[in-house]
Amino acid sequence: MPTLVNKPLKVILGVTGGIAAYKIPMLIRLFKKADADVQVIMTPSAERFVTPETLSVLSEKQVLCDFFDPATGMWNNHVDLGLKADAIFIAPATATTIGKMVHGIADNLLMATYLSARCPVIIAPAMDLDMYAHDSVTENLRLLESRGVRIIPAEDGPLASGLSGPGRLPEPDTLFAEFMKIMNPELPLKGKHVMVSAGPTLEAIDPVRFIGNHSSGKMGYAIAEAFTKVGANVTLVSGPVSLQTPQNVNRIDVKTAEQMQEVCLEESQKADIIVMAAAVADYKVENQAELKIKKDENLTLNLVRNPDILQELGKVKKPSQTLIGFALETHDGQDYAKDKVVRKNLDFIVLNSLANEGAGFGHDTNKVCLFDKTGSEKSYPLMSKKMVADIIVKQAICYHLSGNFADI
Repeated sequence: MPTLVNKPLKVILGVTGGIAAYKIPMLIRLFKKADADVQVIMTPSAERFVTPETLSVLSEKQVLCDFFDPATGMWNNHVDLGLKADAIFIAPATATTIGKMVHGIADNLLMATYLSARCPVIIAPAMDLDMYAHDSVTENLRLLESRGVRIIPAEDGPLASGLSGPGRLPEPDTLFAEFMKIMNPELPLKGKHVMVSAGPTLEAIDPVRFIGNHSSGKMGYAIAEAFTKVGANVTLVSGPVSLQTPQNVNRIDVKTAEQMQEVCLEESQKADIIVMAAAVADYKVENQAELKIKKDENLTLNLVRNPDILQELGKVKKPSQTLIGFALETHDGQDYAKDKVVRKNLDFIVLNSLANEGAGFGHDTNKVCLFDKTGSEKSYPLMSKKMVADIIVKQAICYHLSGNFADI
């Protein structure tokens, strides 16, 4: 299992009495998937919204609620808990809990543990919008931040009161990702924007039929997911595929090459790194039929060129951007790839060939060779697409920072 940093973290997850506590079971699952040691401490009012039994099963530990175990009378040592923790994460953090943190009111086990801790403390406030905007709450948050407490801001959205606005607890995957970014300050792409395209585009012949290709989107989706692990904010422009959106990825669905071009040109303006892994259809039908074409002896379609999205991105590429393309070939792949990387103003290109068994469309594996605009190249053996994605991301980071391939 992966770890959050160099070793499994000991995380105290503080749960307070807000309706948003219903999201915490999924957050615990994410922590456990990352091999974290999770000790849940609940405030008395939190038990009204989620049961200790549920959180105990998911965390694989007894949930602590009181200073003393009511069954045995044993003392839950808040000092020991606070000193041994690598991080305290309070979510949701209610206005009451935030006020107690500011004023040092240790009237429950969670607050006593917080006051004993020497580790990073992270909170995710959640409350109704007028409470969240109240001067007393904003001032308390400012004071906590000035004391080193890290704050994951509430989101704008529907609230339990029926109102809509700022105050909503982010979804578990967002909470987990933000926690990771805070606990891994050396993530190389933290704060950077990455745009990845993936999957095929489909060009309609009539309302029933289309021109397309066999792209599954697996390579592009693996790349998008790998970029999130190094701290990037990722936008995934996806053609029609049957894949789940990776966690913490902003996915924009498109169908045709022209739709993908429009979205990519817009989203690329704010991107630091662009990876065009989509298999864009080169041609479309000149005149799409409005009604289904009936069977005939022969059918002739007049095809016209689709826009070359990668070339358009190369024309508007900023000096600060890193632009990476893909080339899928059946023959003379190296010659085509070397030509494309120069002609389309790319930083480097990823070549894969249908001639290599286990590579290309539909497979969970791939075999790639990277070429940059200076003539340098890096070849890799057949491996899983996730491993290939990790290599591409590492090379993208190195190229973005230094303009050269890494020695991997």
